Amino acid sequence: MTSPIDAARRPRRDALENRAGILAAAHVALAHDPRASVDAIARQAGLSRRALYGHFDDRDALVRELVAQGAARFNAVAASIDDADARVALARLAAALWNEAAHVQVLAAIALDEAHLEETATALAPLRRTVVRIVRDGQDADALRTDVAAPTLARLVEETARTVITRIDASSPAARGLAVRAVLSIAGLSWREAAALLDEHPEILAAPAEAASA
Repeated sequence: MTSPIDAARRPRRDALENRAGILAAAHVALAHDPRASVDAIARQAGLSRRALYGHFDDRDALVRELVAQGAARFNAVAASIDDADARVALARLAAALWNEAAHVQVLAAIALDEAHLEETATALAPLRRTVVRIVRDGQDADALRTDVAAPTLARLVEETARTVITRIDASSPAARGLAVRAVLSIAGLSWREAAALLDEHPEILAAPAEAASA
């Protein structure tokens, strides 16, 4: 016999699952078309437009939720990087962000829509501050290129990482390594120096499960 408590919990669980399904569908739709309509997102989720509006007031509310989710994950990754060597810190940050490739792709797509450009930039401010700090520390230690000002180099690092992540097939075994090497290259390391660094720190390119057990 179903208790009143069980009956109350089921709709709430269904609502949470539907909301999660809408967000997942929006990831797919917006990664392909940053201006995907509510109808397109609802179809991707297998729901009606009316059902979608039962969870989000409008398209902007849905996009804001995606930005908040992705930014929270990126900022948490940035906060976990504490290597003293700026080269290692950059490599580890790039590898960790690769594990969030799906979020990177959708945020990159959303950022192309000028209506959400400022919002995305604000949400990612902690990550960007971390990258600038790492770059500045690396320049002070003469470990990274110094011919470009730290804020500019940090933005180049960011754009390089985002380009690689959004343009390369994430299922490729070499994809993570390519993303990390591209970041190290723009930061001033030669390909030989990058290879030596990654050989010295094999955990950086290890699969997430392997790195956790190392």
